[in-house]
Amino acid sequence: MEKFIETLMLRSRWLLAPVYLGLSLAIIALLIKFFQEVLHLFAHILTSTEAEVVLVVLSLIDIALVGGLLVMVMMSGYENFVSELDGKGNGELSWLGKMDASSLKMKVAASIVAISSIHLLKVFMNMTNVDGEMLMWYVIVHLTFVVSAFAMGGLDRITRH
Repeated sequence: MEKFIETLMLRSRWLLAPVYLGLSLAIIALLIKFFQEVLHLFAHILTSTEAEVVLVVLSLIDIALVGGLLVMVMMSGYENFVSELDGKGNGELSWLGKMDASSLKMKVAASIVAISSIHLLKVFMNMTNVDGEMLMWYVIVHLTFVVSAFAMGGLDRITRH
């Protein structure tokens, strides 16, 4: 009975494979939104102000950061929890196989802080549409992400030593 339960638990990790595959569909959605923004930018480039162009470019950077975060979570999660990826000869990523759950957590936290920073910069550049109280909440949420990332880093450092 014990052997059966252990085998079942070990094989159940494959239930995560469709989840990681589903993240690749989210990347396709991001790709579509990215090019939608690019087309919108070029369609209105001659009538757009510099600030409007910068806001669209910041949105593109935001989408790229989220896409990178998805790839990182998808591939390292699959490798850590499901099965080793065989990327030999397929342009293997140098970080693949070297990122454990702890380092993935830190990279995700850093990515969230970067994404939050881009969003906060977009809010600052579009100040005419944001009231003071809303701006305060944006800053508080961003600082919460920053403090959380530092706290996770500190806890990770403490537990490693």
